[in-house]
Amino acid sequence: MKIYLAADHAGFELKEKIKVWLKETGYDISDEGAFKLDPNDDYPDYIKVVALQVSSDSSSRGLVFGGSGQGEAIMANRYQGVRAVVYYGAIAPHLPVDVGGRFGQDDLEIVRLTREHNNSNILSIGARFVNEVAAKEVISLWLQTEFSQDERHLRRLKKLDDLMSEENTF
Repeated sequence: MKIYLAADHAGFELKEKIKVWLKETGYDISDEGAFKLDPNDDYPDYIKVVALQVSSDSSSRGLVFGGSGQGEAIMANRYQGVRAVVYYGAIAPHLPVDVGGRFGQDDLEIVRLTREHNNSNILSIGARFVNEVAAKEVISLWLQTEFSQDERHLRRLKKLDDLMSEENTF
């Protein structure tokens, strides 16, 4: 699986750390920028490259980094076939929650479900809220979690794709 990375100035430092870690872990990565810290850069310039790559290669994934991660996910989700989700840390420090009879950690359970149920293919990380250790934990979980292939999830994703193909998207 190819993993595309991008960040603006707010996510640049965390992206650089994660890039090194992913390479050391053996992942095939492509850094799509920013390539230097520029406080005046604009996240759409970098995120669109990742979104285009992921949109054209269903076996790839994207990791994008920004201040909150919200704008980056909004940008990425404008592209056909992209399902970007945001992670900006735990709302409360790993409280156990009941998820359909299973107990898990709130923020990590949500990330896992974005893969299992929604087949998310871009993870947008809010670098102002997530440290390097937490980012590695959530990225590992996200990359290792498979899509469930349940009929109900496939049906829902098809409805999203059908809607996107009806619209004038990028």
